[in-house]
Amino acid sequence: MGTVGGLVRACHPEPTAAVTAVVAALAASAGRGPAGTVSVAAAVLAGQLSIGWMNDYLDRDRDARAGRLDKPVAEGALDPRTLRTALWVAAVAVLPLSLLSGWRAGALHLVAVAAGWAYNVRLKSTALSVLPYVVAFGLLPAFATAGLPGTPVVGWLVAAGALLGAGAHFANVLPDIDADLATGVRGLPHRIGPAASRVAAAVLLAAASVVLAVGPAGPPGALGWAAVAVAGVCGVGAAVLGRRPGSRAAFLGVLVVAAVDVGLLVASGAGVR
Repeated sequence: MGTVGGLVRACHPEPTAAVTAVVAALAASAGRGPAGTVSVAAAVLAGQLSIGWMNDYLDRDRDARAGRLDKPVAEGALDPRTLRTALWVAAVAVLPLSLLSGWRAGALHLVAVAAGWAYNVRLKSTALSVLPYVVAFGLLPAFATAGLPGTPVVGWLVAAGALLGAGAHFANVLPDIDADLATGVRGLPHRIGPAASRVAAAVLLAAASVVLAVGPAGPPGALGWAAVAVAGVCGVGAAVLGRRPGSRAAFLGVLVVAAVDVGLLVASGAGVR
């Protein structure tokens, strides 16, 4: 696999790539232009890399005790010192890359990244585990748009991002609740249990859909109302199916709502110009 492959696996590549792509797409749709969009993507990528690598570095002993074969450091495929160096490089790079969008937008992104670090260091094992997701996901859309001259922070976009982040936290934890509990992780989803977490994820993501549909100026179009309807049906379905132990359909329903929200989020970028 090699060092590069180990670093890719350790950065949590799927969410890192997804968050970077979505925020970059939002920046482009909001009118940041090619240079602005690239600077946003670079800053978000550096932030997400630092968060993912920090997570695996801090959890290396816990992952090794749990026999996590999906963790390159835990399985001995990546030197912890190499991972530590990589996370420091990414963390240092976040500052200048964020400030390419201006001091105001840069400050918003730095707070969002700091929230992710706080989750890794302490909050993920507390009842406040959802808070970093609320802060980070709420500020990322603001970072994408605040670099536009004369554009204020858009309240409804921040609210939608915060709801999306909170819902994503509950949905993301669902498949790994038992494994997390075995290694001592007790965040909010672990404390309220899988069934309640499915309901929370569905409700929060559906609420984000509504905000994204009605937030931009003017009434939602047919596509907006259709997206809200899909999110509502899938949200209710996820909540109902969540009563069945071991149901993957419930989790998939939550993912559909999240995908609808991401589409609405990117489409809503034009509404801030």
